This record gives sequence, structure tokens and C-alpha cells, in this order.
Amino acid sequence: MSEPKTIQRRINFRKANRQMTRRRQDIPVEQLLPTNPEILSKFTTETGKILPRRVTGVSAKLHRKINNAIKQSRAINLMP
Repeated sequence: MSEPKTIQRRINFRKANRQMTRRRQDIPVEQLLPTNPEILSKFTTETGKILPRRVTGVSAKLHRKINNAIKQSRAINLMP
């Protein structure tokens, strides 16, 4: 495989092909409830944005559950 032509292309190539963070196993699935904002706040920023999978290191299936729980928690005004 040849190197990308420019430095910017090389940077973009490495960003696109970087390894995922280590998988997290410390999140209990049964505690991912909309009424439990303490655990759900680990997956949001200070401003309330949901962190992406590549940052948190959870599986896609678990990330969907987290996403839904955060949105339901926002709907009942437990999270910003």
C-alpha cells in the first residue's frame, strides 16, 4: 500500500482507521433506566450532549439502550 499524497490526507486516513477504545464491561444493563440519571450522566457531556460510541467504548446494542434511556429521561425532566 502506498502512502497518501499529502500530509492532510495521511492525517485523515489515520483518523478514519484508528482503533476503537477498549470495550467497557462495567455497565450493568439492568440499571440503564430512565429513572436513574446518575448512571446515564456518565454518557453525556456537561452541556447535555450524548457521547458517541467511539468515546464511551460500549457496544452498538448497549449504546442504543443508553440513547433511548437518556431521551426518555429528558422527556420526564430528570436530565437536561
